Amino acid sequence: MVREHRFPVDVSWNGGMRVTGWVQGKPLLPLATPLELHGSDPERFSPEDLLVAAAASCLAVTIAALAQRQQLPLYDLDIHAEGVVGRRPDGRFGFTRIEQTVELETEPEHEAALRAVVAKAEASCLVSVSLALPVDTAVRVRTPVA
Repeated sequence: MVREHRFPVDVSWNGGMRVTGWVQGKPLLPLATPLELHGSDPERFSPEDLLVAAAASCLAVTIAALAQRQQLPLYDLDIHAEGVVGRRPDGRFGFTRIEQTVELETEPEHEAALRAVVAKAEASCLVSVSLALPVDTAVRVRTPVA
């Protein structure tokens, strides 16, 4: 039998192009159309922000989990991600790709193993593999300064 998980989210309209999203037991999340798409509330996250954040944060927690399972030293992990929106090959306007840069810190002798972890995380991150667009990832590895 195939396992199935559900992630319920509720969204209520607040007027204009503003909504509030929430998940039971978690803080409210005010959302709005981004300024780039004629939004008017720069202090609220946009659905576009959340899509890119979902891909980047999924990659980050997957890298951390895999490194922990392999008992690899991971001292620091940051991901800078940008969603690129434009005209798609099918003629619609939408996300064309997500570009991510993974920066991590480990001991010099574990660099190759952590690069392999990033590649495995990229291939198995639930959010990214669910998207119908390319997710390009670059990796930069730092080692502690002695």
